[in-house]
Amino acid sequence: MFRAAPLALAILVILHVGVLAQGPAPQTPPAATPPAAGNRILSIVNGDVVTQAEVRSRTRLFALNAGMSVTPDSLLRLEPQVLRLLVDERLRIQETQRRQIQVSDNDIAEALTEIERRNQLPRGALTAQLRAAGIQPRVLFDQLRAQIGWGRLLRSLLGPQAEPQPSEVAETIAAARARQGQVEFLLSEIFIPVDDPNSEPEVRRFTDEVVGQLRRGLAFPVAATQFSQSQTALSGGDLGWVSERRLDPEVAGLVNRMPPGAISNAIRVAGGFQIVALRQRREGGRESAGTQLDIRQLFIAFPGRLDPANPTDAQRAVAERASRIAQTTRGCEALEAAGRGLHSSDRPMDPGPIRLEAINPPQLRSLLASLAIGRASQPVISPDGVAVIMVCAREQREAPTMTNDQARQVLLGERVELLSRQLLRELRRRAVIEARS
Repeated sequence: MFRAAPLALAILVILHVGVLAQGPAPQTPPAATPPAAGNRILSIVNGDVVTQAEVRSRTRLFALNAGMSVTPDSLLRLEPQVLRLLVDERLRIQETQRRQIQVSDNDIAEALTEIERRNQLPRGALTAQLRAAGIQPRVLFDQLRAQIGWGRLLRSLLGPQAEPQPSEVAETIAAARARQGQVEFLLSEIFIPVDDPNSEPEVRRFTDEVVGQLRRGLAFPVAATQFSQSQTALSGGDLGWVSERRLDPEVAGLVNRMPPGAISNAIRVAGGFQIVALRQRREGGRESAGTQLDIRQLFIAFPGRLDPANPTDAQRAVAERASRIAQTTRGCEALEAAGRGLHSSDRPMDPGPIRLEAINPPQLRSLLASLAIGRASQPVISPDGVAVIMVCAREQREAPTMTNDQARQVLLGERVELLSRQLLRELRRRAVIEARS
């Protein structure tokens, strides 16, 4: 029986783009073009149009990314929020163009290459998957262009403030030490703004829809990347370790009662709604033990892309070979030997040390946590081929306390987030936005 794996581009959230990117690029983003005949205009943002086709394409990208059923009803429920996000994206693009922040085609190509590398995909596989799903690659290109440009703009506006002073770094580390013994939370967030009080019921309905999808298995980083309006969206919503004092009172009161692994309901906070996922809890100043894995992964590519409903004889043969290897191979050296001549050269058999707690999606994390040492997993089938995974070693490790670099990242993240929200709020206030029914 063939199991289709989720679309691999869903892991694009692993890519950290933009905030610290520096240096000009040779091209400016292309100007908006008029919509084709029959493509209805839904909104006009300072003269730039947002069309029905754009909203539907971005909605379809998210739905496929999230593993949601692509039905007319499910897409229709997402479209109002996608339209709001595209309006905000237009405002960001317009501001980056006005300030001559450039994002080149080469920047986009490098971002795509990085996504493919992190997901162990061969070059060009991401755009091929998009086209196979009926989505023009430009839909993803435009999203990356906006993210990279906005990050560069914030970096340029921060100027000297982007580099915290040594005294500020020292104060941040001292504050972390002072919190020793207090409870801290490892959180991820999705922030969805409410710009107009009249739209709050609709935004609340959409946020509840996202919560429902998360609880049905949608990967939190995927939803954060697509819909969160916080700068943490660039890292899949990762807030890192935070104490109660850094949280809204409503959020702090809730996470105190949440068990690790839980996802909150929509929480009304200043400016909008927040969804949080509690990944771990610890006593401040003492890192909880982490698990480092040494794994091997044998990947055998399919001849051609898999149609799960109609696999070819050659694809069945690949799956059967992987199944025999999984059943008969014991030990990582044996798996490496079995893979000689079979393993795809585009994907490393030894990906290096991996921290178990950082692995997404949760299903893969659970699989690696439960595999016996030296025993192969059942074949994991994707559209491109079959993988057999083996855990060679598990080691419990204590993570170090806060370093200077980590303190700088905390300070920079807070400044970038504050600037991003202030600037976008000001752009909305000044904008001329015409909604079309």
